[in-house]
Amino acid sequence: MQIALTIGFMALIGAFIGGLTNQIAIWMLFRPHEAKYIGSYRLPFTPGLIPKRRGELATQLGVMVKEHLITPEMLKENIITPEAKEKSTNFLVGMANEYVFDSERTIHEWLGAVDRDTMYREVEQKAATFTKQKIQNGLSMLSTGSIADAVPDRWMTEIDGKVEHVPDYLLKRAETFVNSPEGRAALQKLLNNFLESKGSFGMMVQSLFGDSDKVIVKMENEALKFIYAKETKQLLEDIVSREWQALKDRPMSDVLKQIDWEDVQQSAMNYVARQVQLEQRLDYPIHHFWPDGKEWFATVGAPKVTDMLFDFLEKRFEQLIHSLNIDKMVEKQVNDFPIAKLEGLVIQIATRELKMITVLGALLGGTIGVVQGVIALFIA
Repeated sequence: MQIALTIGFMALIGAFIGGLTNQIAIWMLFRPHEAKYIGSYRLPFTPGLIPKRRGELATQLGVMVKEHLITPEMLKENIITPEAKEKSTNFLVGMANEYVFDSERTIHEWLGAVDRDTMYREVEQKAATFTKQKIQNGLSMLSTGSIADAVPDRWMTEIDGKVEHVPDYLLKRAETFVNSPEGRAALQKLLNNFLESKGSFGMMVQSLFGDSDKVIVKMENEALKFIYAKETKQLLEDIVSREWQALKDRPMSDVLKQIDWEDVQQSAMNYVARQVQLEQRLDYPIHHFWPDGKEWFATVGAPKVTDMLFDFLEKRFEQLIHSLNIDKMVEKQVNDFPIAKLEGLVIQIATRELKMITVLGALLGGTIGVVQGVIALFIA
């Protein structure tokens, strides 16, 4: 009986010491939270292991997260996906439809934070100034050369081709006129005027010839002979060519002087001002100016924006991740996290395991106590 009591007592003492030792070890992981001092002497084992090594732990956790957990490859694989693109596109379309294309908010209201009156005046003034400057620049450019220099080469080539046909056109029109009743009447009048201008001699000639129709026919024939003559065509070609070349070589400034450019400029500025009418034009919602905008943005705009955004992320993902300094963020968060909350979180998660560690310590201590009791009995 004495032996059993001795062994049981030593087992009990061993179990108590083992369990208490493990419980103290668990407690010393977090406690005390701060270093304890007696005067200037810091007590050993204070603060607890985790508070004491929190800086090193935070640094190692930051490195581990950056190099093994939140890596550019992992984020790229999970973020840049077709599903993410589709969701991003749908989000952009939904936001644009709600706040832009389906909204009855006018441009005036969109510009509510802007001094609209000043903006309208500035836009109109800039439009007028732009118009005036463009006209002046055009005049300056045109007035520096000849008509041929001012007119585009393509236009000049086309005009040259048409000018070549002018002599034929004039001769054809002359032939048509001579053979027409109007031409006969003109020749008759010309003959009568000529004879009348000669006084009595003319009257005598007129009475001598009698019927003037024969004379008119002869005049028509002579006129047609003149029209059909090669020399006439060559003469017209030379005249037209010479006059056309003279016109092309004429300084453009001579032509421009004949135009009241002040009036043209003022008319152009007034026209631009009437067309702008910014204040009236902006009193409508966006879909009034762009009825197809909603469909365009859904099918073209939003997908393009999403593709550009994801292409940008894909090309610069590693750079962006490194610029975030995730390791420093984790380190700071761990260092700033209250030890008491960290302790409570660990205990809450591992309560069962921590209790089993205490129980295991007690079992080991009890076993050691039994072994010590048996050894003591043999020694005694």
